[in-house]
Amino acid sequence: MLSFSLRRILSAVLVLFAISIAVFLIFFATPGVDPAARIAGRSASPATLAHVRAAFGLNRPIFIRYLLMMDHLFIKRDLTSYVNVGLKVVPQVLKAAPITLALVSGAAVIWLVVGIFGGIIAAANRGKFIDPLVMFIGIAAVSVPAYWLGEVVNLITQSRLHSSLFSWVPSGGYTPFTQNPWQWALHLLFPWLTLAALYAGIYARVLRAELVNAMNEDYVRTARAKGLSERRILIRHALRCSLVSIVSLFGLDFGALIGGAALLTEVVFGLQGVGMLTYTALQNLDLPVIMACVLYGSFFVVLANAVVDILYAFLDPRVRVA
Repeated sequence: MLSFSLRRILSAVLVLFAISIAVFLIFFATPGVDPAARIAGRSASPATLAHVRAAFGLNRPIFIRYLLMMDHLFIKRDLTSYVNVGLKVVPQVLKAAPITLALVSGAAVIWLVVGIFGGIIAAANRGKFIDPLVMFIGIAAVSVPAYWLGEVVNLITQSRLHSSLFSWVPSGGYTPFTQNPWQWALHLLFPWLTLAALYAGIYARVLRAELVNAMNEDYVRTARAKGLSERRILIRHALRCSLVSIVSLFGLDFGALIGGAALLTEVVFGLQGVGMLTYTALQNLDLPVIMACVLYGSFFVVLANAVVDILYAFLDPRVRVA
């Protein structure tokens, strides 16, 4: 298991290195495009362009330019936005990251608990009324766009019923956990529920299908022949094998959301996370911020996949020999 984990971690490091090279080449080595003009933004003065060329070594060999850019991003961390003059790129990303991490982590706990519980309930009551009911609720939740659901939640909690039933709900925004844990949770409660609604339905449907298939496997028949109860077979035997698909799905979803895919929820609830930061940078063509956000998102996607591979090997020892 240790050897497998080390191989996966090494693979993740190599993938991140390859991604950093690809991002650098796309942003700073595109034929026919002046990278200094990209970094400096629209309407940059000749003096600013000259400063950018000198700071990033744009007249030097390409591998030197790559090393200088990685040095500005990860070692010195002094890469500056030329659109928002004077703002450092890395501190902007580090300031936005905890907001996105708090949003996605809280929502992930909710959708995992609800999704796994819903999948187990549906599988345990297969053929009964509760099975199609849970599946209907799941597909309805999957079909509702996050931005629409968020707007409806805001309309109810912040407008029509705010003065009576939802007077305890604070206005949009974010309060750091270290500043006030209670207000932190209150600000994120409805964003958590909104983001979790989509994924809980997906996970319930996937787990239900996996459990139904697992209950027809040979090892389940053997457990039945030994006299084990259906509940024990479902929880102790079928659920563990079925969770492999959930772990794989969760790793992809969590990594993508941490990397900025929770943009719509952040916009609706006024959360200045990585998704919002990336969206603003794209609107302003703020290349240094865009590049930093892309590398940040790539890091979490690759990290999540590496963790998923390790958990997959823990749940199914057969993959360790791959």
